[in-house]
Amino acid sequence: MSTAQPEDRATPDALLHARTGTEVAPEDVVLAAGRDVTPESLEWARRKIAAEGAAALEKLLP
Repeated sequence: MSTAQPEDRATPDALLHARTGTEVAPEDVVLAAGRDVTPESLEWARRKIAAEGAAALEKLLP
């Protein structure tokens, strides 16, 4: 018999991500990475989005 309470169970990963179906903006990736928004960081984010798609943002969020 299990003694685990509902609040003791982990939330499934699929429920932790809240995509709205909109495109991922470079600014979102920069801010999620904890970086300042600069031309260089925006270019880094554009390359990351081009390589990884929407997962670029998902990988940075808890």
